[in-house]
Amino acid sequence: MNDSILSAVGLGKTYYLQNETIDVLEGVDLEVRRGGFVVILGPSGSGKSTLLHIISGLDNPTAGKVVFDSTDITKHDDNRLSEIRNKKMGFVFQFHHLLAEFSCLENVALPALVNGIAPQAAYDKAQDLLEKFSVGDKRNRLPDEISGGERQRVAIARAMINDPLIIFADEPTGNLDEGNTNKLLDVFGSLKDEGRTLVLVTHSLDIARVGSDVYKLKERRLYAV
Repeated sequence: MNDSILSAVGLGKTYYLQNETIDVLEGVDLEVRRGGFVVILGPSGSGKSTLLHIISGLDNPTAGKVVFDSTDITKHDDNRLSEIRNKKMGFVFQFHHLLAEFSCLENVALPALVNGIAPQAAYDKAQDLLEKFSVGDKRNRLPDEISGGERQRVAIARAMINDPLIIFADEPTGNLDEGNTNKLLDVFGSLKDEGRTLVLVTHSLDIARVGSDVYKLKERRLYAV
């Protein structure tokens, strides 16, 4: 049985500017196993966020393909990609991207509501996830009324609301202090222990310790560490 949930083959990304051509990725291959925790290391500007955006369907490669859940997503249009991302993928970014005018509970429940889940079921599940990540008491707070670490845990709860097949995280600890970083790493560690599939990009060697498969993006190519 093939346990691969995502496979990237020969990925390339080139940006064509007015007076120059910038090659960001070249011949990148990546295999993500179901239940695996992939960490991609690289300094700022190395292209790791670009790679994450391509394998999650947020951006298109210049060359190569991405097969997710047995489907070549590089062939899909924007509407189909949006549907796949909402139903099968979860996202956690460096900036939490919570909606400022909505409570934490509403922020977490929103993707489920968009996915057609009945409101009561969506809010019940959102509350359960907030409790799971130790921010249940913040349910009625606005994002600006809680700490940065708490916002990121709310963002993880939001990423989990539709039971995604995979979770993508882009520098999720980039704006956190050491204490909140450690708390967030504990959350990711617990998700790994549950058998969740995660792909995380970071510049931090310390964060790489939570991964089961670690790669380094260097000079446009990806290398196993």
